[in-house]
Amino acid sequence: RIRASGLKLQLCTNETQAPRAQFVRKLRRLGFDVSVAEVTAPAPAACRLLRERGLRPHLLVHHDLLPEFAEIDKTNPNCVVLGDAAENFTYANLNEAFQLLMGMEKPVLISLGQGRYYKETDGLKLDVGAYMKALEYACDVQAEVVGKPAKSFFESALAELGVPAEQAIMIGDDIVSDVGGAQRCGMRALQVRTGKFRPSDEHHPLVKPDAYVNNLAEAVDIILQQQ
Repeated sequence: RIRASGLKLQLCTNETQAPRAQFVRKLRRLGFDVSVAEVTAPAPAACRLLRERGLRPHLLVHHDLLPEFAEIDKTNPNCVVLGDAAENFTYANLNEAFQLLMGMEKPVLISLGQGRYYKETDGLKLDVGAYMKALEYACDVQAEVVGKPAKSFFESALAELGVPAEQAIMIGDDIVSDVGGAQRCGMRALQVRTGKFRPSDEHHPLVKPDAYVNNLAEAVDIILQQQ
């Protein structure tokens, strides 16, 4: 319905357990006609940053995400890149990242997002932000976030859409990463009461969505009514 209306569409995900192609295949199985070019994700953004700054990462990411970094030089690491490593978030792996950062004269920690948790069919899961904060605390370093809610992430999505922030609206279920991040970039934002939404989100002390909607279809109704 969004496409049929003539509006542009871009999917913004902090998915860091799989490459975009795998993410798109999942959406297609669910019936959504989506291309890889229509997805803004943290890993490609991180690769651009690594190339621009001549950084060689030690990767603490999910095994399935490794192909996104296949063309990146990883010899003699001079930074750590952190993603949602799931079962790879072992003490040994976190400690290895910690030791590498502590051994650097100017430690560089890049995080593919800073979400606190996400929701799967079997419940809520700790997200990469919790592990990012642990390394920040232990190493006395400030992580550079390349996924939501970083301003640069939303600016990248806007650039791919080819529209200014004031002409875009974000729809998401995360009060901080989706709604707060988009609003700080100058976009309007709707929060859906699905996914990881919790009733306490409606009383967040800092972030106030432009509107709440019960589901994605309702968000589309509102947007198309304002056309």
